[in-house]
Amino acid sequence: MNCPCGSGTAFSHCCQPYHLKVKAAPTAEALMRSRYSAFVVADVDYLYETTHSSKRNNHSKSEYLSSAKNTKWLKLEIVFSDFDVVEFKAYYLNKKFQTEILHEKSNFKLEDGKWYYVDGEFYL
Repeated sequence: MNCPCGSGTAFSHCCQPYHLKVKAAPTAEALMRSRYSAFVVADVDYLYETTHSSKRNNHSKSEYLSSAKNTKWLKLEIVFSDFDVVEFKAYYLNKKFQTEILHEKSNFKLEDGKWYYVDGEFYL
């Protein structure tokens, strides 16, 4: 199966090793892509663990599970990527089966050799 992140690489050679903790995402963009894939495959433990500890109280595992299970993700588009900022568009189907876009500029933090999602600014 191709990786949901849109890399064109097999999931087993792309984001899955991060999910399985075989290796850590080397960049903020790699973490962003792996988190998108985690939403697609409903890996709530990975989503929770890659959220910065200062923000985990705002994001429970049950909320991640609800979001992952109730959303049909279609594709990820990286708009811009820098050292600790990634702007992306995530396409999904709404309840009326219409395509909508989640457009976010996300902030990441590198701490003890691991990247974490901190927060984001949403665009309409």
